[in-house]
Amino acid sequence: MPLATAFPATLMTRDGVRIDAAHTPSRGDADLGIVLAHGFTGSWREPTTRRIAHVLSGYGGVVAFDFRGHGRSGGLSTVGDAEVLDLDAAVAHARSIGYRRVAAVGFSMGAAIAIRHAALHRGTDAVVAVSGPARWYYRGTRPMRQVHWVIERSTGRLVARLAKRTRIKSGQWDPVPLAPYEAAARVAPTPLLIVHGDADTFFPLEHAHQLFEAAREPKELWVEPGYGHAESAATPGLVKRIGAWIVSVPR
Repeated sequence: MPLATAFPATLMTRDGVRIDAAHTPSRGDADLGIVLAHGFTGSWREPTTRRIAHVLSGYGGVVAFDFRGHGRSGGLSTVGDAEVLDLDAAVAHARSIGYRRVAAVGFSMGAAIAIRHAALHRGTDAVVAVSGPARWYYRGTRPMRQVHWVIERSTGRLVARLAKRTRIKSGQWDPVPLAPYEAAARVAPTPLLIVHGDADTFFPLEHAHQLFEAAREPKELWVEPGYGHAESAATPGLVKRIGAWIVSVPR
């Protein structure tokens, strides 16, 4: 089956960063918009993300976008801090084109940003965090040590720019942004779904449990057997279940 048509759009954040985005019209609930937030070094234009957007469009219209410093978006990646403004611009765009209910679905870095956005900006009606970290600076797995090398070393940032079209801001956070588990405690009354695989090689299950324990009702935790990390491991079946959960959220 061919992928649903995605119509490109250009958004502008409150701090003046141009964001490359696309809208896939709903094949399901005409009132529901789903904002899709990719992981670190990802892009809405990647086939994996396009396939997820296609499946989710069976439940609501999808606004997918590239975070700052990624792909064709402007600016530099702050790896989870200022990106809440990018998500906020995408949520505002979803509402401006007619969606009365808007849910955010984030993967990995995008999951942390979706939680922080819900806590700080209160712009969504439901949040789904897939394969997200509970806290910053985690280095307990080899993939995460590699991610930190990419972020912290000039050579790593060069590799990310050349190989992944990801431009990363140098230097340390100042101040350090609210940790995802701290933000999770502030998401309620917005419904929160946390999805995590027991085969995640980046963030072990302790991250999902820390997020869930910090959050208040309404909340759900799905631990997926055999599921790895983020978009690349997400099956159509899992994405359909996420779409059905969003539709089921009380209005």
